Amino acid sequence: MMPEIFQFDFMLRAFAAGAILAVIAPVIGIFMVVRRYSLMADTLAHISLTGVAAGMLTKTYPLGGALAVSVIAAVGIEKLRTSRAVFGESAVALFFWGGMAAAVVLLSMAGGFNVGLFAYLFGSISTVTTRDLYLIAALGVLILATIFLLYKELFFVSFDESLARANGLRAERFNLVIIVLAAVAIVLAMPIVGALLIGALMVVPVVTAMQFAVSFRQTLFISIGISLISVISGLVLSYYLDIASGGTIVITALGIFALVWLITAKKRS
Repeated sequence: MMPEIFQFDFMLRAFAAGAILAVIAPVIGIFMVVRRYSLMADTLAHISLTGVAAGMLTKTYPLGGALAVSVIAAVGIEKLRTSRAVFGESAVALFFWGGMAAAVVLLSMAGGFNVGLFAYLFGSISTVTTRDLYLIAALGVLILATIFLLYKELFFVSFDESLARANGLRAERFNLVIIVLAAVAIVLAMPIVGALLIGALMVVPVVTAMQFAVSFRQTLFISIGISLISVISGLVLSYYLDIASGGTIVITALGIFALVWLITAKKRS
């Protein structure tokens, strides 16, 4: 007989969306980690709450608003950072504070915190709609196709931007591609992981895979495997224990990191 967990449409949608996100999160995350953009993911996630709040205020599709705001913010951060008008970290901080302030104001206008908002903050497997799934699938394919087509350039720019520029690559364009793709991936992950925890799903599996000290390509595939295990295990546990999916997925990923770190630490010593 089919297990109980697979008899519900909302769980099937959650697993389908989760599997897609488990692949695209580390694919983007590995370039973010190498570029030392790890905290950028958290900033974009918090900024995207402004779009969610706007969607709730106008009674439109919150993920659509979050996607628009997140992409605009990603472009703005990168433009401000490369303009040298402010230091890179300061540009991130300005958008972080501005985004959170705007989100708080819009949420107060929309009636404050509610169940729907908490689902976007912390993730909820029961709120993944068919529309969400179609959006995640379509943009997920777009993200993976972009990475596949620009893999060599993104790899080159991420590891040695100066050498990439010397070889004629427009490094700023590829940096912008990474940031925009990260913004899209973050918004897509909000229904499953939540805005407050999506950065962890993009970073923790990659950092875990790096403990094996293998090649970039091998690290990428290992991080995808770890991400898939974390997401699927987290969804199963969140269903049977009736707890938040986002936190469960991240705790699972951190548990895998701790296990891998202990194993590799013994080998190093």
